[in-house]
Amino acid sequence: MTQILVTGGTGRVGRPVVARLRDGGRDFRVLSHTRQGTIDGVEYVKADLVTGEGASEAVSGAGGARVIIHCAAVPNFRKDQAVTANLISVARELDPKPHLVKVSVVGAERVPVASKVDRAMFGYFESMRITERAIQASGLPWTILRATQFFELLVIIGRALGKLPVVPVWSGIRFQPVDTGEVADRLIELALGPPAGIVPDFGGPVAYPMAELLRGYMRAAGKRRPLVPVRLPGKAARAVRAGANLPAADATLGRRSWEEFLAEHKP
Repeated sequence: MTQILVTGGTGRVGRPVVARLRDGGRDFRVLSHTRQGTIDGVEYVKADLVTGEGASEAVSGAGGARVIIHCAAVPNFRKDQAVTANLISVARELDPKPHLVKVSVVGAERVPVASKVDRAMFGYFESMRITERAIQASGLPWTILRATQFFELLVIIGRALGKLPVVPVWSGIRFQPVDTGEVADRLIELALGPPAGIVPDFGGPVAYPMAELLRGYMRAAGKRRPLVPVRLPGKAARAVRAGANLPAADATLGRRSWEEFLAEHKP
């Protein structure tokens, strides 16, 4: 069997990756910042990818990982970039070098971040672009899957905005959100195959104006709030209004819709 190491196995996309690998009887381990030992039939090895502490042992343990599914993410963009840099550093120590599979974001190369305003709203795209380039220059065999925003992220946004008496909505901006389980399926498919470089984008089946997404959330949550359009300034916002965050024409699309997700996961 291929020895797979999963980073970020307790995160939004990491959890379904771990669940599917476990249910499929795959030979894998999870690198965790907090967990150590076998929990619910899954082996966790403790390491801190931000500082690099314990990372070499985690990656090289049990004969060394042959494939790394990199789902770990840190809200602080500089630390998130350090996570990928430290993972690359220890992966290079292995022989043979492991196949590194990374989830990124659709639009990473198309959303320009040129100012503080851009960075405040869309800094994630810049951070993912930096980590992508680090992987491409790593000397490791690699695959990058760019996915659109996860349904769970939109729930977090809706929950936060739903606390306000009036909900600001980014005008002219659409999102094509995707189910994390479907992203997990695609990541595992890529991990079990040969290194493929940057593969076609992965997105949900439907692109929605932000106002429609928020109205759907509010209805599901039983809330009524007036929505007020807000036009974001900056180059990044202009690119997103033009669709830079939406999957390309050759994208692979999931099947699960935002409406189906809300019906099954009451906010």
